[in-house]
Amino acid sequence: MLKNKYVDDYIRKWKCGEILLNKKRILLLGLIEKEILPRDDLYYFDEEQINNYIEFSETWYFVLDEWETFIAPFIFLFRKEDDEPVFDEFVINMGRGGGKNGFITTLSNYFISELHGIEFYDVSIVANSEDQAKRSFQECFRTITKQGNENLAIAFEAYKSSITGLATQSVFEYKTSNAKTKDGGREGAVIYDEYHEMEGTEVVDVFSGGLGKVDCGRQFFIGTKGFVREGFFDIKYRECEDILNGLIEFAGVFPYICELDDIKEMDDSANWAKANPALQKPLNKRGKRLFNTVMKEYKKLAYNPSGRSAFVTKRMDFIEDNMENSVATREELKATNRPFFKLDTKPIGSLDFGSVRDFATCGLLFKKADEYAFKSFTYAIKHFCDVHYGYSNTANDFGTEKKAPIKKWEKDGLMKVVDEPSLNPMHIVNWFVEMREKYGVDKIIADNYKLDILRPLLEEQGFEVEAIRRPSSIHPLLAPRIEDGFANHKFIFGDNPLMRWFTNNVYVKETQFGKQFLKKEEVKRKTDGFQAFVHALYRATELEDEDEFFLDAISF
Repeated sequence: MLKNKYVDDYIRKWKCGEILLNKKRILLLGLIEKEILPRDDLYYFDEEQINNYIEFSETWYFVLDEWETFIAPFIFLFRKEDDEPVFDEFVINMGRGGGKNGFITTLSNYFISELHGIEFYDVSIVANSEDQAKRSFQECFRTITKQGNENLAIAFEAYKSSITGLATQSVFEYKTSNAKTKDGGREGAVIYDEYHEMEGTEVVDVFSGGLGKVDCGRQFFIGTKGFVREGFFDIKYRECEDILNGLIEFAGVFPYICELDDIKEMDDSANWAKANPALQKPLNKRGKRLFNTVMKEYKKLAYNPSGRSAFVTKRMDFIEDNMENSVATREELKATNRPFFKLDTKPIGSLDFGSVRDFATCGLLFKKADEYAFKSFTYAIKHFCDVHYGYSNTANDFGTEKKAPIKKWEKDGLMKVVDEPSLNPMHIVNWFVEMREKYGVDKIIADNYKLDILRPLLEEQGFEVEAIRRPSSIHPLLAPRIEDGFANHKFIFGDNPLMRWFTNNVYVKETQFGKQFLKKEEVKRKTDGFQAFVHALYRATELEDEDEFFLDAISF
């Protein structure tokens, strides 16, 4: 068994109830106990490096928090076969004020030092703005140049734009994240500060290109949840979720994620340590100061509710459903997962596809009393699924709704992936022919723009096809019905996570013409199923259920 006093003490304290952890950190400890600590045949802790780093930090900077001394041993956990790090990426997410910047300051200074001992181990801190990128650098600069720290001044040459470890000739610099003006250097470590602000992977692609030229290359992703959706943060966060859930091998990426497990926990300050380990009791001086600040902000929400979104996201590290922007809350989406009522009345057919080169969804809308059941099926082009969802990757057999597990949805009979350059329209035509035999559908609603090819093929098979000339014009008309349907659990999608994924990818935008149902992200987060559902609802008044048939048969 591998042993390290800091790791062992952290796990012991959790098991004894001395520290409070959220679910993701509990999962992390489970993986460490199962996959790492028993493998002394494969791995080893470099105790000298661990102790040197902690002593260096606490001599020149500050006493490290327990979460920092817990992570540090895994930074210096190595494979026996090649003496390279087991984890070369560290994802550290927590509420604002947790001490992330202080941690990366001490790491950066140590990495370029003689104690670390790797020549030309350059360190770059990358952030969206120069002020953010300079934060940790300036703390390091001020510490080295502070009066009384002559030993540091002898070991490091500090300028306002770079700091050099003289024994190793390693350079510490800060950089802004303008990928267009940067080329990969020869960094030993790259630290992405506030990486939740990164909209894509371009910055990481550029700066990670310099890794591998020196020993023990590492990347650190430091941040708090932000407001940029479907950017790099969400990509990395999903990867961490898959690791913690055992879907990806626990090697390479070390996910230390602090967050509330449920938004209801926010109203009890005893839970705040789940999101921010600096608020773990007993509080030190800095922790008490932070707690008082967070408590003041929390109390202000009583008379300034507009600040809730920032408080929840930045202090509690939690993404909360925005009722004004989401089509449905998580609970309302879950409520659509109910068995269909008996589908024995004639439905309205509908379809939508963004492009013949990605997705297309066909659907049938049924009505009974005040409930609507939507039965759908989706076609997708294999090339698109390979590029954006890793469909052919053998590691992508399973996943979560956020990850878009296309292969699993296909196995469950919710969709079909076709290996064609563009979607053959006969797939859709044949599906509706089959549904007519089962349910009697004879009318299909679709966007006029998409019907050039399909309309004559459907009409040739005897279907009545109605085109919606401007789909956006029906959104304001249908918004009250859609909002009421989700809020009062009138919609049924059955056991169909694909439809819930489509719906979750939609946001509501208020315009001068009324509400519009738009994509949260243009490429990967498809909405075809939801738009097909909207098309069908446009003619929902034409649907008849059993009660209406009965009334029609009575002569008044």
